[in-house]
Amino acid sequence: MRDRLLEIYDRMLAAFGPQYWWPGDTPFEVAVGAVLTQNTSWRNVERAIDNLKGAGRLALAPMLALAHDELAALIRPAGYFNVKARRLRNLLVHLHEVGGGDLEGYLAGDLAIRRRELLGVNGLGPETVDSILLYAGNRPTFVCDAYTRRLLSRHGLCRPAAGYEEMRALFMDHLPADVALYNELHALIVRTGYHHCKPTPRCEGCPLASLLPVWGAKPAV
Repeated sequence: MRDRLLEIYDRMLAAFGPQYWWPGDTPFEVAVGAVLTQNTSWRNVERAIDNLKGAGRLALAPMLALAHDELAALIRPAGYFNVKARRLRNLLVHLHEVGGGDLEGYLAGDLAIRRRELLGVNGLGPETVDSILLYAGNRPTFVCDAYTRRLLSRHGLCRPAAGYEEMRALFMDHLPADVALYNELHALIVRTGYHHCKPTPRCEGCPLASLLPVWGAKPAV
């Protein structure tokens, strides 16, 4: 399994090059982006973050001081702005009350404890939590998404109905706990999924296509 995962990584990296994830000037900006990117494009997230920056609110205390309607208005370009405003506030309150307002210090704590605590914040699912830990906190936890499930299942590496934790364990049990590797591998899976591993696969030109007959797998529509 380790060799298969690294073969996938090497082929995607050779085809697409480094992805330079996650865009953001500060760990706090990355954490906010991880919440805002749910169910929307990164371009819309950038517009919302620009609004927060322009208003001088892209920091924990200034954002926490905003009323719900004010925060929702600033992040409106990211869509589902009322829902995301509540989720952001829940995260901010947690960081203020449990983390003492120090995001970086908080994320540097025991990884299992921090992950469990963040998963307990209302509105934060495992993909968002692992994105915050990996990309804002530089902690070795793997991020999975729909592209991950599609790619793994089509290559016979997991069940099509595999749950999030099952997929995450596949990477973390077989690959070294390497932040740079986890960062790049997830980003490359997203890149490959976006261009090739769609609901109806576009295998032509995919750097992983030639692995399918070798591994006895075939793309599933």
